[in-house]
Amino acid sequence: MMFPKYPKYKPSGTEWLGEIPEHWEVIRVKSLEGNKASVVQTGPFGAQLHAHDYVDEGVPLILIRNVGDMRIDDTDIPMISQEDAERLSMYRLKAGDIVFSRVGSIGRIALCSDREHGWLISGQMLRLRITNPRLYHKFAVYAFGCSSILTFVELQSVGSTRESVNTDILRNMPLPIPPEDEQRAISAFLDQETAQIDELIKKKERQIELLQEKRTALISHAVTKGLNPNVKMKPSEIEWLGDIPEHWEVKSIKHLSAIQRGKFSHRPRNDPRFYGGAYPFIQTGDISAAGKFIRTCHQTLNDEGLSISKVFPKGTLVMSIAANIGDIAILGFDACFPDSIVGFLPSRDVDLDFYYYALFALRDEMINASTINTQLNINIERIGSVKTVLPPLPEQRAIAAFLDQETARIDALIEKIRKSIDLLREYRTALITAAVTGKIDVRLAAAENAAQAGEEVA
Repeated sequence: MMFPKYPKYKPSGTEWLGEIPEHWEVIRVKSLEGNKASVVQTGPFGAQLHAHDYVDEGVPLILIRNVGDMRIDDTDIPMISQEDAERLSMYRLKAGDIVFSRVGSIGRIALCSDREHGWLISGQMLRLRITNPRLYHKFAVYAFGCSSILTFVELQSVGSTRESVNTDILRNMPLPIPPEDEQRAISAFLDQETAQIDELIKKKERQIELLQEKRTALISHAVTKGLNPNVKMKPSEIEWLGDIPEHWEVKSIKHLSAIQRGKFSHRPRNDPRFYGGAYPFIQTGDISAAGKFIRTCHQTLNDEGLSISKVFPKGTLVMSIAANIGDIAILGFDACFPDSIVGFLPSRDVDLDFYYYALFALRDEMINASTINTQLNINIERIGSVKTVLPPLPEQRAIAAFLDQETARIDALIEKIRKSIDLLREYRTALITAAVTGKIDVRLAAAENAAQAGEEVA
């Protein structure tokens, strides 16, 4: 949809804002404070709260991971005790407060609703409490979250070990301000438009979930039932496998391959003395991010690092055995890895590509065989005892070739949908930025939306 521009513009006096509509102002956030308490306040410093202070029931504490898309997500939100909450009561939120992430993923922003009233912000967040009638709180959320202002904030970020935003940066930030009725019109327009975009994104994300479920089911069926629907079956005597082709065998993982744990004995593991050499070193994250093959790595070991590790050959099938148990991939190059990863070197009668898919289908069984300490983990003995099926070698190769073709087709569809989601998110950001900086005039569109809904812009 094309939106008109305003009739007249003037220089904003701020390079990154460019021109603004003639009747708009540019103010510093601190000018909204007057004689009231600071409009911007940081949360408690990290030294005041630690992970071991979290409790099962108490007062929610908002972290960066709980903020996104201009709302607060209460999934996996930590709790602190009522006693700690009383001690930190000055950091409690009220409905209408705005929270802004100040470290790491700078600029995540959300508007607090009645539901979040009384929650607390962590030291990762800034709180903006706007009581000045010149700035409508919903417009402020969109303005602070627009790409132009986030670029300004990032350029002004300070920090010795990582970028961060302090209260002075936000207090001195220039903000484009239209008249209040126009702020409300812009906010109402963006509420409706972004809700439509978000709903479309949600539908596309559901499409991806369904395709991933189809992919998993396809792999599981092929490696446990084969490709011939008319083959004679027999009981496997293993509950999760059910019936299998009569000529297939049931075997333990330890009888299909050598299983070797990765090696890197030094602690702390991030000691810089061991890195920056010629030997690729992969971590569990490299497996999670890979497709079928690991083609690149982000770390390397030097000779000293190699002396406390071990090189595994190209073609080793690697699996994470801690945290994201069962993530698997095939090494595309010789590499070292830590003891949170195991390597499988298949026997001669086991096709590597088929084995990859067979282990993929065993992920739930690997998790079931895991133990819980501070996180899920599994050892080589438990892995080796897990049972699977083994077709004749020619059939293994046929199944692997079939799955390569079919999963590639599904993966291409998933990638296409992901790109369309990226474009929708880019459009969402661009629309917000254009509206709150006056590059487009959405007042008529807002009035039309309100008329269609039988409402007034407010």
